[in-house]
Amino acid sequence: MDIPSKYEPQKVENRWYDYWMKHDYFHSTPDHRESYSIVIPPPNVTGILHMGHMLNNTIQDVLIRRARLQGKNACWVPGTDHASIATEAKVVAKLKEQGINKTDLSRDEFLKHAWDWTHEYGGVILEQLKKLGCSCDWERTAFTMDDTMSASVIKVFVDLYNKGLIYRGYRMVNWDPEAQTTLSDEEVVYEEKQGLLYYLSYPIEGSDERVTIATTRPETILGDTAICINPNDERYSHLKGKKAIVPICNRAIPIIEDEYVDIEFGTGCLKVTPAHDINDKALGEKHNLETIDIFNADATMNSFGLHYQGKDRFVVRKEIKKELEEKGFLVKTENYINKVGTSERTRAVIEPRLSEQWFLKMEDLVKPAIKSVLESDEINFFPKKFENTYRHWMENIRDWNISRQLWWGQQIPAYYFGDGQDDFVVAGSKDEALEKAQAKSNNPNLGLDDLRQDEDVVDTWFSSWLWPMTVFNGILEPNNEDINYYYPTNDLVTGPDIIFFWVARMIIAGYEYRDEKPFDNVYFTGIVRDKQRRKMSKSLGNSPDALKLIENYGADGVRVGLLLSSAAGNDLLFDEDLCQQGKNFANKIWNGFRLLKGWEVAEIPQPEASSLGIAWYKAKFNQTLAEIEDHFSKYRISDALMATYKLIWDDYSSWLLEIIKPAYQQPIDKKTFDEVIGIFENNLKLLHPFMPFLTEEVWQHIAERSPQEALVISQWPKVEKVDEKLIGQFEFAAEVISGIRTIRKDKNIPMKESLELLVLNAGNNGDDWDAVIKKLTNVSAISYVDNAVEGALTFRVKSNEYFIPISGAVDIEAEKLKIQEELKYTKGFLQSVQKKLSNERFVNNAPEQVIAMERKKQADAEAKITTLEKSLASLK
Repeated sequence: MDIPSKYEPQKVENRWYDYWMKHDYFHSTPDHRESYSIVIPPPNVTGILHMGHMLNNTIQDVLIRRARLQGKNACWVPGTDHASIATEAKVVAKLKEQGINKTDLSRDEFLKHAWDWTHEYGGVILEQLKKLGCSCDWERTAFTMDDTMSASVIKVFVDLYNKGLIYRGYRMVNWDPEAQTTLSDEEVVYEEKQGLLYYLSYPIEGSDERVTIATTRPETILGDTAICINPNDERYSHLKGKKAIVPICNRAIPIIEDEYVDIEFGTGCLKVTPAHDINDKALGEKHNLETIDIFNADATMNSFGLHYQGKDRFVVRKEIKKELEEKGFLVKTENYINKVGTSERTRAVIEPRLSEQWFLKMEDLVKPAIKSVLESDEINFFPKKFENTYRHWMENIRDWNISRQLWWGQQIPAYYFGDGQDDFVVAGSKDEALEKAQAKSNNPNLGLDDLRQDEDVVDTWFSSWLWPMTVFNGILEPNNEDINYYYPTNDLVTGPDIIFFWVARMIIAGYEYRDEKPFDNVYFTGIVRDKQRRKMSKSLGNSPDALKLIENYGADGVRVGLLLSSAAGNDLLFDEDLCQQGKNFANKIWNGFRLLKGWEVAEIPQPEASSLGIAWYKAKFNQTLAEIEDHFSKYRISDALMATYKLIWDDYSSWLLEIIKPAYQQPIDKKTFDEVIGIFENNLKLLHPFMPFLTEEVWQHIAERSPQEALVISQWPKVEKVDEKLIGQFEFAAEVISGIRTIRKDKNIPMKESLELLVLNAGNNGDDWDAVIKKLTNVSAISYVDNAVEGALTFRVKSNEYFIPISGAVDIEAEKLKIQEELKYTKGFLQSVQKKLSNERFVNNAPEQVIAMERKKQADAEAKITTLEKSLASLK
């Protein structure tokens, strides 16, 4: 098979991905092997590949490919999330472009448009993941609105309702006026924003007196139903029992007393608007106040907004300020920094809104999930620090608002049959609901047409919290073969930003519905940031095009670039240079392979240097493999790659290939060649999870392979006994080689010019590695001497001193001058270190490792001075 001169990923990647797919290497069915399963954090069906997806899915692919090589039955389930808010917004926007309003459509008509949109755009991100090399079991691709998924969600809703854990409640909720739906607390992002504090004066009924309050939202005064003062505030005690007049709308409202009011904040008087603030609502309930909602669902003013009706709240804020000023009610304004809640999905400013919603009681549900992570270690977090985040949320959990005012999603299975507060039933189907409604109403004449299903859908997270079970149909068929074989899954790879939304809730659901954990380990990736530490986002324009990166650097180059600096839980500072580094690594491997395959192979004796080099590399390989296994066990994926990278770049390419390389135009012996091919194949196995395309391409070029011999399903190497002594001997020899090479470089002695090496005190190393030293440095002879050699260049490795007799080509006087200058500098450096170490204050206060480092500097400088002085003496 001809080997192309260059590695061209664009020509390779599609070919090998198609080959893997054709031979079903990614598909898994239960069998006798140990299972290894991962479920993908389902990206939004609206999504396209971004840097966060690239990092997260690369890590998952590394884990699944390694498990496959380890002989496990590896199953990575892909899929997408229907993303109620985001998808509905996209469909509404598309309909608007066509001149259609959502409100003009029936629910069924709108859902048809939503499904059409999903079928057209919904699979984009999954196709893009294939470009990255993700080896998912595509036959198992799931979608959170699939029939089995939706049936599972409905079944769970009914079950939890029947257990008394789901209830309807009229509560203050977080309202997204753009998406026009409620949000959970976790979907609200609080941002500090510069605003104003408005001081407004309210006339006191029946007098000329006024009372001043401070508010950040003057538009809400039209919904005020009381003024509240602290009973301990003597400034306002005379107002007890009186009424104030709300500016503009001229409505009389009571002045109430409550210790909730902060005497120190603002003026010590509080306007109470129960419909638009959660704390005001509590005051309203306590003091039986009227509740006046002044906003429509889109945060425009309703009829209570008087002449502002139909205008947006922020427009009204500007206009009402002007009116209040003109009518003498605005006392002053002050700059004020306020924490403003915004929707995570639409970025709209949240409105607190009273609304009837469905809630899930969480207090008892969370108990097994707390125990499994924080007490029994059934589930392990990597890094462990995220256990504290998990603990804080779980121990302060509130009931989950699970209803959303949308059409795209699983419709809540509640059916109303009358006007009473309790005139509803919850059932898995309309027929079942009719039976229940007839029984509950004691009216056998009720028909299907008399039932009205709740308009709301469940929160998207209410479907994805079942994901590890529903992808294996474990809710509808709790004892099917797949769920029993693949569940609990092994590893979850996700971002810490959804630890509440998803991770915690999956754990809760797992214990509730299978009485076991959903996964063994959770690996939290960091956030991908740019070089300025800014989070990558479309709005900042600092997020590169993921597919363009793959086009420029190859999928393997991008994977390596992402992983080289992505320690678990730590943010990744992304730099395109890292992808270039990955591309360079691919080229290094390719060129090394071409070099190897370019040598003529002959049946000749194996040189001693090659035998030594191969023995050393096998020991080094096993040492590194043990290190890599340790990194994987601790989910240090970046460290595992770096260990593999160094092994192949430094130990294999820079050392072993040089040691075994035949002389110019000479053949390599067959024994060495075969052994090195075996070594190279093991290198490819280690590298395959990180760089799947390159490694498969090289693997298939090494020899003709049947589909059963593809690298993707080959066998991961096993750690064998590590010969530490051999590794130590090589490291010593490498220092000697480095010393000779340095002298050649400093003295401009070309490699073609042979040198002689004399060794004083060879007790440390003996002559075991002389053959390797000779070959890599063009030393013709190595002799062992009892005394220092005069007139020679010298260097030291541990207790051995090495001498290279110099020829007339070296300028003795220039060499002496150079050594004298270096000696002077080193003595000055030593003096500065000694001065620091003689300073008691420094020694007593500096960290132990700093002191140790300074002492090492002192010892190294002293040893260097000794060597330089000997070199100088030998030149006299």
